[in-house]
Amino acid sequence: MSQYDVHRGENPRVLFFFWIVVLASLTLIVGLGWRQLVADKKYQEIEKRQTERRILKPGPRGDIYDRKGNLLVGNRPHYSAVVYLDDLRREFRSEYSKIIRAERERLIQAYERAPEAEREGTAPPNPNYNELQWVARQNVIQLYIDQINRITSRDDTISTRKIIRHFNEQLLLPLVLVEDLTPDQYARLIEQVPVQSPIQIHTDTARYYPYGVAAAHTLGYVQNVNPDPDVIPSDGIKTYTFKTKRGKTGIERSFDELLSGLTGWEMWRVDPLGFQDSLLDHKTPKKGQDLVTSIDIDLQLAAETALGDRTGAAIALDVRTGEVLTIASHPSYDLNDLSPFIPRKTFDEINERGAWLNRTLQLSYPPGSTFKLITSIAGMRNGNIHAQTIHDCQGVFRLGNRIFRCHARYGHGAVDLAAAIEGSCNVFYYAEGLQMGIDVLSAEAKRFGLDERTGIEVPYETSRLVVPTKDWKRETVGAGWVPGDTANTAIGQGFLLATPLQMATVIASIARGETRTRPTLRALTGEEAQQLDHGGEPMGLTLSQRAELWEGMERVVGPNGTGRLVQIDGLRIAGKTGTADFRAHGQEVNLAWFIGFAPVENPQIAVAVMVEGTRASDSYHGGSTAGPVAKDIFLEFIKQYPERAGFPVAE
Repeated sequence: MSQYDVHRGENPRVLFFFWIVVLASLTLIVGLGWRQLVADKKYQEIEKRQTERRILKPGPRGDIYDRKGNLLVGNRPHYSAVVYLDDLRREFRSEYSKIIRAERERLIQAYERAPEAEREGTAPPNPNYNELQWVARQNVIQLYIDQINRITSRDDTISTRKIIRHFNEQLLLPLVLVEDLTPDQYARLIEQVPVQSPIQIHTDTARYYPYGVAAAHTLGYVQNVNPDPDVIPSDGIKTYTFKTKRGKTGIERSFDELLSGLTGWEMWRVDPLGFQDSLLDHKTPKKGQDLVTSIDIDLQLAAETALGDRTGAAIALDVRTGEVLTIASHPSYDLNDLSPFIPRKTFDEINERGAWLNRTLQLSYPPGSTFKLITSIAGMRNGNIHAQTIHDCQGVFRLGNRIFRCHARYGHGAVDLAAAIEGSCNVFYYAEGLQMGIDVLSAEAKRFGLDERTGIEVPYETSRLVVPTKDWKRETVGAGWVPGDTANTAIGQGFLLATPLQMATVIASIARGETRTRPTLRALTGEEAQQLDHGGEPMGLTLSQRAELWEGMERVVGPNGTGRLVQIDGLRIAGKTGTADFRAHGQEVNLAWFIGFAPVENPQIAVAVMVEGTRASDSYHGGSTAGPVAKDIFLEFIKQYPERAGFPVAE
């Protein structure tokens, strides 16, 4: 080849490599342009997922108040001593190096002490570096816990498992060393922990219950849980979350969405190891909405005190609106013992006493003689009971070969409806119930909603509600209906089962002259109260029939009535006592009932009380056991609402 050919521009080999370089350059330029101008968002997202982390911070829950503005459930500071693992990395490395050196020396010494035959052809073993790394971390962390223990006189420790889980799942969150510090412990730590110490005080909130056991089952408690997955953004950025509080029982559960705070967040840039580098952005969490309930804490405390150590329930409703003024269940528990978490010992103790059960609505009982009001209304509406209806009670009622007894051993003599209600005469209602038949009795009970849940805003209301019918007995018991079943039903025994809350709605409905009352735990506004529809129908009695029914109920609380211990000077009360047999705790026990309303001339408050015997030896009766509890509630009502009770208002 000539020198001329080599230097000619059209040399094929030069052109070939030239175009290769041009194409490669164009490819590089186009690719770079594509990544910079077109695919930049994709790579920005990849970078964000690699270098950014999100921390979710739930907002505090809203407060719960009674109808007069008294705080029932609030938030208290929850102090914990914490460290951020990022602040301990240098100490982790130092401790790890010390442990590695000591472990290597130990292994070498063990190797040298071993017989020569065992050492031949082998080298000293290496330590388990991964395991020793976690030992080093635990040693460093435990040193700070020991420092806290010396200051606070506690005895806390930390497990390796907790440390590993925190590293793997919650690296950017503070590691809790000691939680739920008392105010005194908090003050001592603030004073004695050196300023340069990595120990920090983390302040969260825990639920606080100023009245302890009052309305515990109804207010409910919360549990600390991870947020729902749907609140975590699905943008691929790794997200850490603090625990959030979710309502577990009672109002806390039913109104959880209202009470829950709005979640805030922090966006952090992290280093290659995943530790915080710089805060990029944040949004402050917000407190949840407050809730004003219908409960009157003064009436509630009166009911709690009156029930005392006995097992039972007490409910007071506003007759007009169905607002729950009082709802107490015993045995109870102090809600503060369940916050911020439930210790195992506390759980077992509450469980052993049977105190988890809300007896106002989770358990159903035979209503006893309080059901005689339903029997009376059914008889008057059906035409069986009228002004001339009189039965001669001699203490026994013969039905075929069976004898049904009245609680009055020698009988009540000749009684009309008002006298039968006053003395709670079984014989009168045996006779009338049999004349009406079970179909009439069951239909009337269902009109008053005794076969349905009340729908109150509290979870776990029982569905074990029984208004027996012929078909029900055939399907459930596998036997036909007999007259004795009707006689028992007429006096509130037999298969009948109702909750104390249901019986409270029944007496409120009777006081209002209707068949249904919808109980609510929300404090209603004036406009809501005016537009309220309980969903029932008129009771269906004439004015004279209603007057006769109310006369008997008022006589119950009179000088000769079964509920005479309830009477209060200046307050006209209409009521009905009841005593029922019930099998519980593996034995037959007594149930004592009282239901009533006041004042008779303008009903404002309806009360239902049930006291449950816990031993066969308990001799409970409606008038002497449940009645005084109701009386204390009425007395407190007079004190708190004298104008509604018809008493002069003190100036």
